[in-house]
Amino acid sequence: MLRLLVSRIILGLLTLIAVSILIFAATEILPGDVASAVLGQGATPETLAAFRLELGLDRPAYLRYLDWAWGVLHGDLGASLTNKRPILKTISPKFINTMFLAGFAAVIAVPLSVGLGILAAINEGKWPDKVSNIVSLAFISVPEFFIAYLLILIFAVKLAWFPSLATVYNTMGFTERLYVAALPAVTLTMLVAAHMLRMTRSSVLSIMSQPYIEMAFLKGLPRTRVIVHHALPNAAAPIIAVIALNLAYLIVGVVVIEVVFVYPGIGQFMIDGVTKRDLPVVQACGLVFASAFIILNTIADILSILVNPRLRRPK
Repeated sequence: MLRLLVSRIILGLLTLIAVSILIFAATEILPGDVASAVLGQGATPETLAAFRLELGLDRPAYLRYLDWAWGVLHGDLGASLTNKRPILKTISPKFINTMFLAGFAAVIAVPLSVGLGILAAINEGKWPDKVSNIVSLAFISVPEFFIAYLLILIFAVKLAWFPSLATVYNTMGFTERLYVAALPAVTLTMLVAAHMLRMTRSSVLSIMSQPYIEMAFLKGLPRTRVIVHHALPNAAAPIIAVIALNLAYLIVGVVVIEVVFVYPGIGQFMIDGVTKRDLPVVQACGLVFASAFIILNTIADILSILVNPRLRRPK
């Protein structure tokens, strides 16, 4: 089992290296000139040439990638082109804000979706199952920005229960931060809870057709006990996987939500970097998002192996 776990970790590291190459290449092939975008149209040719030399744009792309990757390994994400400040110092508080929002949504979404998914599986074909299917399908089908603006219209404009802008700052208390981030957290919860609910239901029901489940029914055990004590442990692996994927989405997919609510997270920081054509900022944010996604998926693989003995045996 140790060899299998180590292979998953190595595969995650190789995936991260490949993704870092794609991020660097994608930002390098963007149309236009970085120096002209930063200095503006009024810059003289001499100024542009000096700025390109300062950025190292005269060097081959692979050398610039190696320098960037070496700096990342040593905790140096580079400096912003717009204000010359170290990106790591700027991105750290924004990443903390994003993790707070994602954690806030996860604390609500994970137990809610798993509990409702189990409830829907227990009542298959009955009204709780039908209602959960309709509601979850509706949330999956509606764009996230539409849900966000609808919540703002109802709870911020009409009822005035919550602020329309989720502006947080370092000196803000924990309770006040929860209050300000309530609407974006609820928006994210609606999106990811629907996916996790449907996957939990499907995973549990797929186990229900196994022979040992039928034997438990023949012994006279009630459906609730069969699902909770027999089906759910064996359905844990796919449920863990989908939870990890949706937790990764909470971190990666907050870009739209942060823009709508003007939330000072890493997603908003990345959009500002794209607007200003600050490539080091875009590369750093992309690498942080990719790292979070890959790490959570690797953790999901490891947990799936630990909870499901069948995955430990090579096929």
